[in-house]
Amino acid sequence: MRLRDLFAGRRAGAGDAGTRGEGGPRTEETRLGPLHSSAGVPVFSLDGCHLAYVIRRGEKWLVVVDGVEGTEYEGLGEGTLVFSPDGQRTAYAARRDEKWRVIADGVEGTEYDGIGGPVFSADGRRVAYVAAKWGKRLVVVDVAEGPEYDFTGTPIFSRDGRRIVYVAKKGEKWLVVLDGVEGMEYDGIGDGTLVFSRDGRRVAYVAKRGERWLVVGDGMEGPEYDGIGKGKGTPLFSPDGQRMAYSAEKGSKSLVVVDGVEGSQYDGIMEGTPVFSSDGRRVAYAATKGEKWRVIADGVEGTDCDGIGSGDPVFSPDGGRVAYAARKGEKWRVVVDGVEGPEYDGTMEGIPVFSPDGKQVVYVAREGEKWRAVVDGVEGPGYDGIMKSTPVFSPDGKRMAYSAENAEKWLVVVDGVEGLECDGIGDGSLVFSPGGQRVAYSAKKGEKWRVVVDGVEGTEYDGIVKNGPTFRADGTLEYLAHRGGDLHRVKHYHPEER
Repeated sequence: MRLRDLFAGRRAGAGDAGTRGEGGPRTEETRLGPLHSSAGVPVFSLDGCHLAYVIRRGEKWLVVVDGVEGTEYEGLGEGTLVFSPDGQRTAYAARRDEKWRVIADGVEGTEYDGIGGPVFSADGRRVAYVAAKWGKRLVVVDVAEGPEYDFTGTPIFSRDGRRIVYVAKKGEKWLVVLDGVEGMEYDGIGDGTLVFSRDGRRVAYVAKRGERWLVVGDGMEGPEYDGIGKGKGTPLFSPDGQRMAYSAEKGSKSLVVVDGVEGSQYDGIMEGTPVFSSDGRRVAYAATKGEKWRVIADGVEGTDCDGIGSGDPVFSPDGGRVAYAARKGEKWRVVVDGVEGPEYDGTMEGIPVFSPDGKQVVYVAREGEKWRAVVDGVEGPGYDGIMKSTPVFSPDGKRMAYSAENAEKWLVVVDGVEGLECDGIGDGSLVFSPGGQRVAYSAKKGEKWRVVVDGVEGTEYDGIVKNGPTFRADGTLEYLAHRGGDLHRVKHYHPEER
């Protein structure tokens, strides 16, 4: 597959040819450089405004970032090329003369026998990686080497970037190293369980002693169990970092532990739960007893059903409401604050979705062969399909949009009004401006792609880079696109913004 074939994402859509009228957004296009046809798998920044990939030139390898070529090396670490979360920095592992080093923003680091993939802190200011040295492993943080171990896991930064933690092995024992300080030794550390609280002040993980498992929070051991639940919900800190919850196994039963207090025992706890509300005051999870499932919110059991939707339950942003999809027999319905909605043949994974202010809730449901968006219990028109990355609300919660398919054509529905049909819409490209007044997405017509802003089509390109377009804080819309073998940075300035 060619590099340019990966850009626009999956099919989904908007707009027939339109003209840019007076007073429309002004577009600024900057050529960044050639798009190499022989490039490897591309790496995109989270905002879709930066692109990097690896190319081979003779016996050498090099990285190209936004059309600019880097230094040639004898080899590059597969899968190590990464952007910082803000897209402003890059790092990767490179080999020269049988030695490996990390290249961060074009600057070479210390040589080692081997390098693991580098990771950036959330603010992009710090970088860390695992290095091999004389048969040992160590973690390097901003060029400073940590102690050597028989094994070290990938380092994890706290959200503010000030702290760093990783798993290490010393002989036959495993331990967690937090800010260079070793924790207690155990027979094992649960894979993927190491987690910081959002404020970075607390850290927790699952540890094994003999055949028993326990959660260690802030260096303090919790009770031992036969197992600790798996998935992103175990262990879990509340958003304010004050509370902690996880699921555990005791014999043949499962239970949820919140702040050290055990809940009722069930036959199973759904993976990915428990979950906290955004204010940390509430907690909910899904559990099974016999053949029946139910949602437990704040210790109160909901109505029995035959199944709970994947990823449910969900709290509204203010924590005041809770919703989930439930199956009874062959029918599904969405339950909001304990009230069941109408029956459907199916509901889309990842729903329901609350508006940012928590006042509205939307989900996608199927009846027969048609899918429709349901907003506060009111059904929209039926379509052949609705894109899984939608619906989306504007930041102020006053507007809502989604991508829909009809008779092999795609369109965007904004505030209940259908846009023009097209052949495809970039998956995940539908986005509102920070103030919610504007909406944009990438659309395909024939073999060409363009970005549509408030129903007005922009310039045609051969492809739009994945994860774009992105609205900046000042309302400028930015994305990368390619045309005729060249990569371009495109910015749309709205009349009210410049």
